[in-house]
Amino acid sequence: MNKNLIYHITTAASWTRQLVNNDYTTETLIEEGFIHCSLNEQVKGTLKRYYANQKGLLLLYIDPTLLKAELKYEESTNGQLFPHVFGNINKDAIVKIENLP
Repeated sequence: MNKNLIYHITTAASWTRQLVNNDYTTETLIEEGFIHCSLNEQVKGTLKRYYANQKGLLLLYIDPTLLKAELKYEESTNGQLFPHVFGNINKDAIVKIENLP
């Protein structure tokens, strides 16, 4: 993983449904106003806390310098700052997609 990137965990099914779109979005964008992401060192904890025992997950590697939507780092769990994307993620900012075990 690259320390300059941010990461978003999604299901393969959610990604597949959006293959025809130029942008990627989530339900949290509508419900909370942003898309949850993690820093390199936060991915493992996010997986453990929110995705334990789930199969068919993907990790999206996102270059924040290519994002068209606003990116903010906001305090969350245990006072940590997490990256939040306030809009759809343009797919050309997604530089890699990894299947998670």
